[in-house]
Amino acid sequence: MLVIDGSQGEGGGQIFRSSLTLSMCLQKPVRITNIRAGRSRPGLLRQHLACLRAGRDICDAEISGDELGSAEVVFKPGRVRPGEYRFAIGSAGSTSLVFQTILLPLLLSDAASEVCLEGGTHNPHAPSFDFIDRAFLPLVAQMGYRVAVELEHFGFYPAGGGRWRARIEPLQEPKPLDLPDRGAVLREEALVTSAHIPGHIAERELQKIHDKCHWPQENLCRREVDSAGPGNIVSLRVVSEHVAEVIEVVGEKQLSAERVAGRAVRALSQYLAAGVPVGEHLADQIVLPMVLGKGGCFRTLKPSQHLLTNIDVIRQFSGIEVKVQRENGLAWSVSV
Repeated sequence: MLVIDGSQGEGGGQIFRSSLTLSMCLQKPVRITNIRAGRSRPGLLRQHLACLRAGRDICDAEISGDELGSAEVVFKPGRVRPGEYRFAIGSAGSTSLVFQTILLPLLLSDAASEVCLEGGTHNPHAPSFDFIDRAFLPLVAQMGYRVAVELEHFGFYPAGGGRWRARIEPLQEPKPLDLPDRGAVLREEALVTSAHIPGHIAERELQKIHDKCHWPQENLCRREVDSAGPGNIVSLRVVSEHVAEVIEVVGEKQLSAERVAGRAVRALSQYLAAGVPVGEHLADQIVLPMVLGKGGCFRTLKPSQHLLTNIDVIRQFSGIEVKVQRENGLAWSVSV
C-alpha cells in the first residue's frame, strides 16, 4: 500500500485531497499519515471528513481514521459509481474543495452524475463557487471535461448554509492543454458580493478598485445577496482570448474595506505584470486534470508551495514527472 506523508511540503489539506482523488482514479489503496501536520489545528476538520466520506460514497471505499482530528487515514477504493449524490459538510467548510476531490473520479467514470453540495460557497483559503464557475471549469473544458454548475444559496464563513449543484459528464475526448499565453485582454471587471453588512463597505471596496485600476464604472459591480450569515468577497476578473482569471479576497472583520480591495488589486497587478495566462491558484488546481487527461503545458507565476507539493504527490502516485522551469522575468512553465 502506498504511504503518503501529509507533513511533506506545505503540509496542508491539499495533500490529503489530492491523495484521495488519485487513489480513486488510479485504483490504488493509500495510507495518508501526519495529516495537515503543518497547520495550527492538525488532523481532519469537518470539510476534510466530508471529502473522505464523499470519496467513500462514490466508490464504496473501505476507510479507517474517519473521525475529527484524525492524523492518519487508510483509503481502499472500489470502482467509482456515477449517480446522484448529496454531500453536506455540516459546517461552513468549503464545498468547492469537496467538489474538486470527487470531480475527476466522476469525470473518468462511464456515465453522468448529479452532485448537490451544501456548506460554504465563498470561503477564505479556498476557491469560491464563482472561481469554480468562471475560471476553473472553463479552463478544464479546454481539456475535454464537461461540467455544468448552478448556485442555489450563498454560504459565507462562518455561518455556511450554501448550496449548489453540478452535472458531471463522462470524459469522451480528452485534449492536451496548450496555454503559452493568454492572448489579448478582452474585459476587466470587479464584482463585490455582500450579505448582511453595511452597504458602504462594498462601495468603499469598489472605490479603491476604481482609484487603483481606473476601470470604467460599468465594469465595477456590486451584488447584494441573501445568506445564513454576513459575508463579503471582492472578485477581480480578467477575461482574455484564451483564459479567464479570477482573483478573490474574502473580507474579514479586522480588515478595512480598503485593505481587502487593495490585496486583490496587488494580486491582479502581479498577474498582469508577469504576462502569463494562468494565475497562482489556478495553476495549482489544473495539474491533476492534466495528469489524468492528455497532459500539456502552460505558463504561470512563480510556483507556490501548494503547487510543488501537489506535483510531488502526483509523482509518488503515478510516477509521472511534472516539469517546472523558470523562464525570463516573472514567468514559469509547467509541463506534463
